[in-house]
Amino acid sequence: MKTSIVIGSVVVIVVALLAMVWGSTYSVPDLVRVSYGLPLNWGVNTVVTIAGPVDNWSINMRFLAVDLVFWFAVLLVVQYLLHRQS
Repeated sequence: MKTSIVIGSVVVIVVALLAMVWGSTYSVPDLVRVSYGLPLNWGVNTVVTIAGPVDNWSINMRFLAVDLVFWFAVLLVVQYLLHRQS
């Protein structure tokens, strides 16, 4: 029964890490951006603009904090539900 709690926690941690660092690309002819974060986009990396290649980051610390709180809450709920089953 304890192994299900550990396995469930590891799965949620891996999913949370992937959701936090997964990048989705937005590309139009004069702009390429990569957005990071799920459910909120906390980071945006502008790669190409009409003027040429750039490397500009825009970080929203509030969205990053909300993402972290969201995924920690998901982890706690999953641990509670798994612990309740055992």
